[in-house]
Amino acid sequence: MGEKYDCMQCKESLFGQKFILREENPHCIKCYEELFSHTCEVCQKSISCTSKDLSYKERHWHSDCFLCTKCSKSLVDWPFTAKDDVLMCTECYCDEYSSKCHACTKPIMPGSKKMEHKGNSWHENCFTCNSCQQPIGTRNFVQKDAKNYCMSCYENLFALQCVQCNKPITTRGVNYHDQPWHKDCFVCTGCKQQLAGQRFTSRDDFAYCLACFCNLFAKKCSYCTSPISGLGGSKYIAFKQRQWHNNCFNCKKCTVSLVGRGFLTCRDDIICPDCSKDPHHPAAEEELI
Repeated sequence: MGEKYDCMQCKESLFGQKFILREENPHCIKCYEELFSHTCEVCQKSISCTSKDLSYKERHWHSDCFLCTKCSKSLVDWPFTAKDDVLMCTECYCDEYSSKCHACTKPIMPGSKKMEHKGNSWHENCFTCNSCQQPIGTRNFVQKDAKNYCMSCYENLFALQCVQCNKPITTRGVNYHDQPWHKDCFVCTGCKQQLAGQRFTSRDDFAYCLACFCNLFAKKCSYCTSPISGLGGSKYIAFKQRQWHNNCFNCKKCTVSLVGRGFLTCRDDIICPDCSKDPHHPAAEEELI
C-alpha cells in the first residue's frame, strides 16, 4: 500500500503531503509543476498548480498577467480579442481597428450591425435620412452633397416634376423644350408611342413621331402620292403648288430625271425638252410652259 502513494517521478512518499493525480498516477507538487505546469506568456514564469491558469489558443497566462496590451485592463471574465497574437479589450480593439461611424465618429463594435455605402460606415441607428431623421435601414435612398435622403424626402426636396403628369422624376427623364418629362410620358401626340430614343419632330409645340407627322401634315408627292417629309435635310421639288420627291421628278415619257434640268408641263405630266419635240406626243398639240 505504501508504494501506491509514492511520487511517480521522485519516488518520495506522499503520506501526509499534497499530491496531484495525472492519468491515475500520483505526483508530488514539485515534480508535477516541473513536468506539467505551463509558462506564462507575459512574465515567462511557471504557472503554479495552485494558481489559476488562463489559456487561449494553446497559450497560457497567470490571471494577474492576463491584461489588455494597450490599456492594461484585466481581461479575466471580460470580452477580448486578438490581433496578430496581441490581446486587447474590446474597447481598445475598436479604437485601433474598427470602422468609425460616419455620423457620430464613434467605433462600430464588432458583432454589431453596420450600414456601408461607398466606403463609409454607419451604426444602424445613425444611418438616417438627413431630412426626416428616420432610419433608412435597407430601404432605397439617394445621396446628394454627401448627405443621405430617403426616397420620399428626396423627391419632395429635389426631384424635377414631369410637365405631363406633375409627379417627381427620379429615373429615366427626358428634357424637351427645356422642360422635364418622364420617359413614359414623352409620347407622340398622334399615336401615343414613346418618342425617347427615336427621331421625332414638332408642330405647334406638340411632338410627333415621323410617321404621324408625315401622315398628318406633310404634302403628297404628285407622282407617287406618298408624303414628302422634308425632314433630315431630304430634298424635294416644288412647282406651282405641286411637289415631287427628287427620285420621282422624272420625264413622263422617257423617265429621265429632270432634277436640275429644264422641263415642260403637259396637263399633269412633266416631260423633258427632247420628248416635247416628238410630234406624236400630246404636248405638241398643247402650249408648252
